[in-house]
Amino acid sequence: MFARAPCPRFRWLLACTALVAAGICAAAAPGQSSKQGIAYRWVDEQGVVHYGDHIPPQYASKDRAILNNQGVEVGHLDAQKTPEQTATAAREREAQMKLRQHDAFLITTYTSIKDIEALRDVRLDQLRGQRAAGEQYTESLRTRLATLQTRALSFQPYSSRPDARRMPDDLAENLVRTVNEMRELSGALAAKAEQEAALRAQFDGDIARYRELHTIHQ
Repeated sequence: MFARAPCPRFRWLLACTALVAAGICAAAAPGQSSKQGIAYRWVDEQGVVHYGDHIPPQYASKDRAILNNQGVEVGHLDAQKTPEQTATAAREREAQMKLRQHDAFLITTYTSIKDIEALRDVRLDQLRGQRAAGEQYTESLRTRLATLQTRALSFQPYSSRPDARRMPDDLAENLVRTVNEMRELSGALAAKAEQEAALRAQFDGDIARYRELHTIHQ
């Protein structure tokens, strides 16, 4: 007795089953399809993990893993960064480099916290001396301005006398020059005060970091 040939529908089911089995085998051994024994693993938008000997173009800029022919991860390719992410990473690297350089400066320059405090006091004394000299000069400008204003009261438009003369040009120029000089000096003194505060904060930070570094190296 001869066996009957399978019907077309049965042959179609067998073909589908074979395709599914082949897909399962490929997922279980992702590296075997690569000529060089290398495969890739990536994740799509739905979170489904995929394997293959090449990465589809739409996933080429995403995170992906490199697998050997045993399916073991031997490398990793990070996702392509946006320009903003690249710039942020560059700033972070630069900040870390500056921190390491400053740490090296603290360790090699100072032998104790007292050394840092001594330099701080010298720098602060210099700024205080400059500010004191500026304040003294400001006081002399106030005296000069008061004298010039007293003289100006004898001339138009400040004098109430009908026969008062027009203010001389040199007196007017001295008034304007003195007022402008006082304004500029006032701004310089304010900047000195800000510089002094920033210097204190900088040395406070250096002292705190110096303590941290010595705690780390103990």
